Amino acid sequence: MALVRVRPGRWTLPKGLVENDEGHEEAALREVREESGLDASVITELDTVDYWFYWAPEKTRYHKFVHFYLMRHLGGSTSQHDDEVEEVAWFDFDAALRAVAYPSEARVLAQAREALAEIANGDKE
Repeated sequence: MALVRVRPGRWTLPKGLVENDEGHEEAALREVREESGLDASVITELDTVDYWFYWAPEKTRYHKFVHFYLMRHLGGSTSQHDDEVEEVAWFDFDAALRAVAYPSEARVLAQAREALAEIANGDKE
């Protein structure tokens, strides 16, 4: 599992904004490439998490929806991440569950583990 660190001690799954000409899957693949340096393909959709946040410079409150996908690593290098990210690292599931900063992302990781188990058992492609 690849996680990104955007602030000291705050590991998270890659995520970002959908650009005007993109669908959710396309945006997710682009954000993973930009933030982690890794190329991937989507295996399946996992969950959509929504939350509110306040952006102080604009004095505006936003309601954000994040669509998470289980992806297969195809290539790339974690050294090629963008400037928004301080570090990218690989974690096994248990370490990733301990490292992620948000409970909603731990839930997504648990869903990813279940989806991979189903795939391994031949229940899903």
